[in-house]
Formats: sequence, C-alpha cells, structure tokens
Amino acid sequence: MTKLIEIKDLCKTYVIEKRQNNVLKNVSFDIEEGEMVGIMGPSGSGKSTLLYAVSGMDKPTSGQVKLDGKDISNLSEKELASVRLNDMGFIFQQMFMMKNLTIMDNILLPAVECEKSDESRKEKVARCESLMRKLGIIEIADNDINEVSGGQLQRACICRSMVNDPKILFADEPTGALNRQSSAEVMDEICKLNEEGTTILMVTHDAKVASRCSRVLYIADGNIRSEYRTPKGLSDRDRERALNNWLMDLGW
Repeated sequence: MTKLIEIKDLCKTYVIEKRQNNVLKNVSFDIEEGEMVGIMGPSGSGKSTLLYAVSGMDKPTSGQVKLDGKDISNLSEKELASVRLNDMGFIFQQMFMMKNLTIMDNILLPAVECEKSDESRKEKVARCESLMRKLGIIEIADNDINEVSGGQLQRACICRSMVNDPKILFADEPTGALNRQSSAEVMDEICKLNEEGTTILMVTHDAKVASRCSRVLYIADGNIRSEYRTPKGLSDRDRERALNNWLMDLGW
C-alpha cells in the first residue's frame, strides 16, 4: 500500500508561565492509503494535539508531516488553509455549523469555496444531495441546525467533511457527544466511508469505537508507546474484548 501520511520526529511544546510543556515528543508513524487508524491514550496524553499537528490545524514545534509526499509542516497559514479545504475533511465532537445557514447550505459551503473543482453550483448541490441521501438525512436538507437530532447533525458534519472528496478524514471524538444508538449509527457511516477507500485518522477514548479501526496507536506522555493491529474475522464483541485486553496490559 502507498503511504499517504508520513510523520517524523513530531514535537509540540507550549510555554506556560515560563515553563515548557512538551506535549508531543519525537512522534513518528505512517498512515497508508485506505487505513482507519485510531489514537487512544489517557487524558492529557497528547491525542488531540497530535491530530491537530498532523492536520495542520496547529503548527508543530519541530518535525515533519508529509501528505501524499508533500511536506506540509512548514507551509504558511494561507497554504495550510488551502490544504485543509481541498485535501482534508474534519469531524469533531462538537458539531460546529453556521447557525444562519440550513443543513444543506452548511454542507455546500466548503464545496463552494473549493479551489480544485470547476463544477457548477448546480453540480455541487447535486453532489451534496447525493451525500445526504447516502447518509440518510436528505429529508433535513432545509432544516436549521437546531431542528435536528445530534445524530442527524453529526451525519451532516460527515457529509460536509466529504464534500470535497478529501485525501484523508480527521475525526476528533466523533461520537463523544452522542447517545449509544446515535454513536453506533455514526460509526457505521464512518466505517462505510473507510470501506469505500477513505483514509481516516481518529482520536477516541471509546474502546468500542476504536475496535472498528484497522490499527490503534496508544499515546502516553507525548510518545506512542504501543501499536495494535485489529485481527480480522472476529465478531464485534470479540474485537472489542481483544482491544480491551491490550489496553489493560498498557495500564488503561
């Protein structure tokens, strides 16, 4: 398989009241095209910081991040914004959407701003509608964001994240604000995207969610301490049990 993301010696240091806080310490790993990689670890271990540094939402202090062979770690803010818009998709625990726009218009907005497409607005709308049908939310297209359930809103966020056909999807606790049923439904949709070829890097504290990843990285004190590859052919319950056993061995 082809390496899509290459991370080498990634460091992130914050200075708080003249004290250095080394959140990431020489983190190195690769992500291959089509993988779904989970990041787990205790609170404060650097999970979200790692995701933000890899995705260009936050500048690393040092180290290198390559996306599809291109070093993005030293790009300007304008160049990074372009990479995030055109080549990346994002799903967060908090479902950020524009309050003055309908669900459809929120999903459409990144497509309108996209620099790599010469589609007409009509073609972009058709693509948004196709995504919404695929995720079972076409009926809420004209609703305001406060008129839908949390599960529906997160599925709308997935549509928005995929509207520009990103090379990689970043997810930060995508089911963290949802109830059990909505969480399972959203993970089903994320897994379908992965099965169709979308590469995903996801932060989660939920072993049930992480067990659906092809690989899980365990981070503690700013370092990746261990890596787990999910066995194939197991039932959902056995897959979760196997991951939990690995996590317990690490002191989870």
